Amino acid sequence: MQNNKIFLVAELSANHNQDKNLALKTIKAAKDSGADAIKLQTYTPDCMSIDCDLEDFRIKGTLWGGKKFYDLYQEAMTPWEWHAELFEYAQNLGLVCFSSPFSKEGVDFLESLGNPIYKVASFEIVDLELIAYMARLGKPMILSKGIANKEEIQDAINACKQTGNTDITLLQCTSSYPAPLHSANLSLIPHLKKDFGVEVGLSDHTLGITAPIAAATIGAKVIEKHFMLNRKLGGVDSAFSLEPEEFAQMAKAVREVEELLGIPTYELSQKSKEGRAFMRSLYVVENIKKGERITAKSVRSIRPGYGIAPKYLKQVIGKRASRDLYRGKALEFADFSGL
Repeated sequence: MQNNKIFLVAELSANHNQDKNLALKTIKAAKDSGADAIKLQTYTPDCMSIDCDLEDFRIKGTLWGGKKFYDLYQEAMTPWEWHAELFEYAQNLGLVCFSSPFSKEGVDFLESLGNPIYKVASFEIVDLELIAYMARLGKPMILSKGIANKEEIQDAINACKQTGNTDITLLQCTSSYPAPLHSANLSLIPHLKKDFGVEVGLSDHTLGITAPIAAATIGAKVIEKHFMLNRKLGGVDSAFSLEPEEFAQMAKAVREVEELLGIPTYELSQKSKEGRAFMRSLYVVENIKKGERITAKSVRSIRPGYGIAPKYLKQVIGKRASRDLYRGKALEFADFSGL
C-alpha cells in the first residue's frame, strides 16, 4: 500500500456517535497517533437488512445481543452526506481516506469521491458479485477473511482476479467483538500469503495492542484497528476500539518492529563491520625473520579480527615468511609462501 511500510489503518466505523464534529476530531487524532489511513463504512440500514421483528433478525451471542440488525446499522452508519467532508478533511491532513461499501450503490457513491482503496468487510467476503463490482475498478482491494473458509477465500480472490485486479491484500480477522486472544490465530498470516499468493495483514478486534505488534513480526503489511477518542463516549464499537494514546503506542512499536526486521540480506551493516574487530584472526605473536618457518608459537588466533581467518592456521604453520614479520602484525597471505 505504501512502499514497504506496514499500512496502519484507524477504523472510524461507528465511533462518531452520529456527531460529525466528533468524527472530524477523531480523524485528526488518528493522524496525530501515527495512522496512515482512516477507514469509513458506507452503508444504510436498508442495504444491510430489513426492519423486521422476527427472531431471525435479532442479534445473538455478541455485545449487541438482543438488538435488531436494522436498528444496529441505523445507530452505527456514517451518514453519506458527511463522506465528502470527511474525505477532504482526512486528505488535507495527509491521511489516506477509504471505505468499505456494502452495496453497489455504495461503490458508485465512493467512486464519485475518488475512493482510493476498497475494503471488503469480513461478513461480505461471500458476496462475490459485490466484490467483483469493486475489483473491476482496478484499485487496491483489501479483504478481511473473517468467518470465511478456505474455499470461500479462494472464491473471493478469484472474483478479484477475474476482473484483472491482482492488487489484493488478505487480512486475518476474527469476527468476534471483542475477540479473545486465543482466537486470533495469527500463525495463519504467513500461510495466507503462501496459500493464496497475496499480501497479508490483520484486522484486529482483540483488546490492546499485542496482536498488531505480533502480526508485524510475521509479515503483516496492513494492520487495522478500531479507533476512537475515548471509550467513555460509548457507542457500538467502543468496547474493542483503541484510544489515541494506545494507537500511538501501537504505531511506535510497529515502526520499531519494521526497523528490527530490516530486509533479508547477508550484507553486513556498518556497525556489524566495525564489530568484526572483536573477531579472532591470525596474528604474529613472535618476530619472524624473512625465510624462517612459521610455527604455532609465532602465529596465533587472537583478537582483533584484522588478520586472515583462523581456519588457515594449520595450513600456515610450516610455511616460510616472505618478509620480516613483527610481533603484533596482522597476518596476510602475502606474508608467507602460498598455501
